[in-house]
Amino acid sequence: MHRLLLLGSLWLLVASPASSIFQRPTGSPAPPHLQYLLEPLHTTVHTQRGGTATLPCVLRALPRNYRVKWSKVEPANYRENIIIITNGLYHKNYGPLSQRVRLRHGHRYDASLTITNVALEDEGRYRCQLVNGLEDESVSLTLHLEGVVFPYQPSNGRYKFNYHEAKRACEQQDSRLATYQQLYKAWTEGLDWCNAGWILDGTVHYPIINSREPCGGRLLLPGVRSYGARDKQKDKFDAFCFTSALQGQVYFIRGHLNFKEAGQACRNQGAAIAKVGQLYSAWKFSQLDRCDGGWLADGSVRYPITTPRQRCGGLPDPGVRSFGFPSKELRTYGTYCFTGK
Repeated sequence: MHRLLLLGSLWLLVASPASSIFQRPTGSPAPPHLQYLLEPLHTTVHTQRGGTATLPCVLRALPRNYRVKWSKVEPANYRENIIIITNGLYHKNYGPLSQRVRLRHGHRYDASLTITNVALEDEGRYRCQLVNGLEDESVSLTLHLEGVVFPYQPSNGRYKFNYHEAKRACEQQDSRLATYQQLYKAWTEGLDWCNAGWILDGTVHYPIINSREPCGGRLLLPGVRSYGARDKQKDKFDAFCFTSALQGQVYFIRGHLNFKEAGQACRNQGAAIAKVGQLYSAWKFSQLDRCDGGWLADGSVRYPITTPRQRCGGLPDPGVRSFGFPSKELRTYGTYCFTGK
């Protein structure tokens, strides 16, 4: 039987002559739904791209002939992808995460999962399942990446992406489609955008801070407004992308460059012209602040502002400003370059 875990207290580790060394605190009733697995103190683990994260899963006792199976729940297709299976002595890794995961094995009751070099696609919900015949039980945990959400549309205007095109466009800009939780958090932090966009689970939304006529009218309350699930092949919208910390640096080169010259200027320094997600990451995590418009890899021109001022667009809030997609022949702008570590 599969059950979702509710937040609870952490069981105490004490010496005992019994088959399990874990006992519950005096006066605390044993949870009826977990016989072998401990409830983790925290069900959300926070990290950044490139970091190392450990998802806790500890056994209270070791049943006979048991296995522990770790899997990741994928919201886009409602599937669980197996990551690793262990019987306490041996283990086998599965899938694309196989090269970056291991069991922590802090002690014989420890089946916690450690993920190294965390990637954007690692964000999400994980399940640690004890498989023991009819006694199956599980705990669910969430891996949360600190990052930034940004709206994205192509050079030919808004509402041009079906779901698969939106997913690919985000990946091309060093990001991925945002989850609803990421979009909601971005809204609470001030994201205000009138165009609807795809998110990872195939639904469509747009976040509004300031209610206004072109965005549903002034009478509608602020919030993350939803179009619900749409046809992934036929329906066209923008995209909401999510990116996290960089494994590298974004910097600006001055000049009056067209798009081709901008790319060459970066290559001359052993770098590449920066992607949109990389610029947003540098703005969010490195506080990159420049009043100069610069070319990016998708042909757009943008600049990051952490300290708003009158001569840098005049807007009161920090953000990445955009000049859109000017002609690539214009020799008007500098360029933002990216170099990896």
